[in-house]
Formats: sequence, C-alpha cells, structure tokens
Amino acid sequence: MSELPVRWSQAAVAARPAARPTARRPALVGLPAGSLPDVATLFTFMRDAELRFRTLRMRIEERTWGAEGETLRVHEILIHHPGRARVTTRHAERQMPRDHEVWVSDGVRARTYSAIHGLATDRPVRRRLGGLESSTLPATAKVYTPLTRLPIDSIAETVIHPAGFLQNVVATGAVRIAGDARVAGRKAIVVECLHPTTTRAVADRADHALTVAADAALGVVSLLEERLGHRVVRRAEATAIEPDAEIPRSAFEFAVPSSARWVY
Repeated sequence: MSELPVRWSQAAVAARPAARPTARRPALVGLPAGSLPDVATLFTFMRDAELRFRTLRMRIEERTWGAEGETLRVHEILIHHPGRARVTTRHAERQMPRDHEVWVSDGVRARTYSAIHGLATDRPVRRRLGGLESSTLPATAKVYTPLTRLPIDSIAETVIHPAGFLQNVVATGAVRIAGDARVAGRKAIVVECLHPTTTRAVADRADHALTVAADAALGVVSLLEERLGHRVVRRAEATAIEPDAEIPRSAFEFAVPSSARWVY
C-alpha cells in the first residue's frame, strides 16, 4: 500500500464562496467516468457531499464487537437543507419503547430525547468558533462549515460531513484506492487506510486499519469498517440512501413524553 502522495488538507476550503449558504456549489460535480479517481480527487469530492442533494433519507446499520459481544445500532437520518435534520438511533438489544434516542434541529435549536434514560434537552445549536477563517492558520487547523448541522461526533456527522474525518484521520495513514463496490444498491469507491492517527488509545496500534466507501454519485460515506489486525471491531454500512426524497415538515417534529426529565 502506497502513502497518500500529498497530505490532503482541504477540509475547510469552500468550492465557491456564496452570499447565501444554499447557493454553495461543490468543487467537483462528479467523479471522472471510466476510471477510479486518485485519493486527493476523491477526498475533495467527498468533502462537498451534502451540497449534492436538497433532501436526504439515509439508513445506517452500525455493528461493533467488544468484550460483551456484538451490538447493533440503527441510525435513521433525515436532512432538509438548510438547517433541518433528524437523527433517530435505535438500540437493537433494548426492548421497545425504551430502545431509541432522537436528535432534531431546525438550524437554530437542537432538541434531544433519550427513551433509554427518559431525558430531554432543548438548546441553541452550538456556535462555530471564531477566527477559524484566519489566513494565518494552517489548513489542518480549519474545519468544514456544514450547510445543515448534525450531532457532533456522531456516525451521521461522519458520513454526511466527512471532511474532518478524511483530513484528520484517514489522510494520516497509508492510503490507497482499493476499487469499487456496491453499497445500498449503489456504486461506491473503496479506500483502504493502514494505521491512521486516532485519539482513542484502544485503536492506536500498528495493526489498526480502516476501510471507507464513498457513494460514487453523492460522496457520502456509505461504508466505514475498522479493524484491529484481522478482527473487525466496527462496521457501519448504509442500507438505504435516498437523495432528494420527499420529506414532510412533520418529520422534523416530535413530541417529548410528559414523563421525560428536562436537562439543560
């Protein structure tokens, strides 16, 4: 496996500056036809994934393997640009109705409800840090500005806004384009990465490897697999990807049970 020739550090570079967020356009409309892209081209294509759809329905099955065996989380993602998003996570090992967590935002406020713990929150969307646009900062210190915000450090954030993950994790390892595949019935480009940088001590090992698949039409991450040696420890795979689907406004509304405890 060959190293990435040039460390990709374009996560925060906007394709075309726009006065209105919804007027932003991806730097690459599509990938080259008839051949596989190089790593830098693919990462730039993936960075602008959310700019290629108006609405999106996506379903991800995330399996992890650890000391307690296999666990399954099913993530249902709904997005309507700009601002509206809903992520529902179901925990397969739990019994209904205490098996799910919901995150909903209109771009101004974000509300959450955990049926597992019976807790709810209603908070302003976290503000972007000031000064990140400074020309004195190195490219690797800058971050992608999302068109529609998603839960921080979530699988939804990684697959829809992959720029930071690609720049700060995948591009730090030995990377190569491995070929193409079919994920959720759609063509995907597969990337393999050996020993990427990680902030998790458990995965900071020489035999840590990642496999990432990018939807060839949209650029969203449709498969993310982590391995330690030959053992798969995490696999998140899209089972449905529906760009520009009809999503009613009511899909971004939910009623918190009266028994819920509110936490600021």
